[in-house]
Amino acid sequence: MGDPTGCVRGRLLSMVRGMTDLLARIGDLPTSLLMGMLGLVMLADAVPLLGVLVPGDAAVLAAVAGGRPATGPATVAAVMAGCLTGWSLSFLAGRHWGERLRRSRVGGWIGESRWAAAEAILQRGGGRMVLVAPFLPVFNALLPLAAGGLRMPYRRFVSCAALGAALWAGLYVLLGTTARALTGLLPGAPNPAWLTMAVGLLLAGPVLLGARRRLRAVTGAGAP
Repeated sequence: MGDPTGCVRGRLLSMVRGMTDLLARIGDLPTSLLMGMLGLVMLADAVPLLGVLVPGDAAVLAAVAGGRPATGPATVAAVMAGCLTGWSLSFLAGRHWGERLRRSRVGGWIGESRWAAAEAILQRGGGRMVLVAPFLPVFNALLPLAAGGLRMPYRRFVSCAALGAALWAGLYVLLGTTARALTGLLPGAPNPAWLTMAVGLLLAGPVLLGARRRLRAVTGAGAP
């Protein structure tokens, strides 16, 4: 029999090499193509159910890891465009087919308890909760759907959503830039992009946890 520990170690090394190669290819893409891909990722991240499977935060950090001068502002613009497109589609779906979707199989997958919680959050916090939605996992994709069903004015919804997307994107661009600067101090770093993502995600944990606690205190909402 072979050494199972060695097999696991070999698989992990293979996954790391594959991720490193992927990040290297991403970093070599033209800025316009990279930002287009990021916008599509963020659009998918804003879709209920699908968004749970999309690592939007890692995608933003990967884009920032390229380190080109235009990356920061372009990343914020791409995130806003992708998020607002996805959230607007969810809002319109909730406005026109909210109850039908709620009773459908899709509504069953989302769960009545989550749907009711999203409505309660909006009724309690209004536009402020749309603004902080990007900082609330799972609910970031569900709140636009509920907002449409509750007949929130679209102008109010999209203005709050745009500000929230800009704040979320700006935070991750700042985290990614800080992580890239820290990894640049490490001698002989094997792959700056991979290390930037790893350090950025480590920095994001306590920062976002503190932000979510503060946001819950300000809005008085009980979202997770």
